[in-house]
Amino acid sequence: MTDYDVLRVFCAPNGGYGNELGVVREGSVLPDPAERQAFAAKLGFSETVFVDDPERGVIDIYTPSVRLPFAGYPCVGAAWLLDVEELVTPAGLVGARQDGEFCWIEARAEWVPPRTLRQYASAAEVDDLQVPPKGEWIYAWAWEDEAAGRIRARGFPGRDDGIDEDEATGAAALLLTDRLGRALNITQGAGSQILTAPQPYGWVEIGGRVYLERQPER
Repeated sequence: MTDYDVLRVFCAPNGGYGNELGVVREGSVLPDPAERQAFAAKLGFSETVFVDDPERGVIDIYTPSVRLPFAGYPCVGAAWLLDVEELVTPAGLVGARQDGEFCWIEARAEWVPPRTLRQYASAAEVDDLQVPPKGEWIYAWAWEDEAAGRIRARGFPGRDDGIDEDEATGAAALLLTDRLGRALNITQGAGSQILTAPQPYGWVEIGGRVYLERQPER
C-alpha cells in the first residue's frame, strides 16, 4: 500500500471541520498519471496531492476523477506540510507563508477551472440547499455580515465521482474574492473557515488552519 498523510485544511478555530486531503509525500512511487488518478479515486478525498520534489515544492493534484493544474485547499495543505515558500504547479508558482496558526498561499483567479458563483439572499437559504443536479460546479454563498466581510458558503462540484459537496474549497473562495475585490472570512460546509485577501496585480491570498489527521508509520 502506498503511504500517504491525511490533513484537514481550513479547520475551524476549535480545530474541527476542515476538508480532508491525502498527500503522497513520495510521488515517485506512483509516477504514471493513470496510476495517480486511480489511487486518488481509491482514497476518495476531494483531492489528493502527489509530491514530486519536496524541497522545490513540486506537486501534482487529483480529484477522484480529474487532474487539476491548481486547487486551493491542496496547495494550502501541501505548503503547510512541506514548509516551503512556494509551490510549483502546472498552473504556475504559488507563493506560500506561515503566519501563526494560519498557512497562506497566493494564487491567481485565472488558474481556477470554471465555477458558478451563485449568491443567495441569506445564510439560511444557503444552509437549506439540497445538492443540485450534476454537471455544473456551483459555489453557493450569501452575506452573513457584509460590513465585516463574513460569508456563508457551500461548494457543489457537480461531478459524478462521489463528492457531492466539498467541505472547503480555496479555489472557489479565490474566485469570489477576486469578484468582490475585498478580504473575506468564509464559513463553508459544516463549519470550515477560509480567510482571503486580494493583493496587487491580480493575486489573491487564501489562508486557513491545517491539522495532521493521519501519518503513516515511518
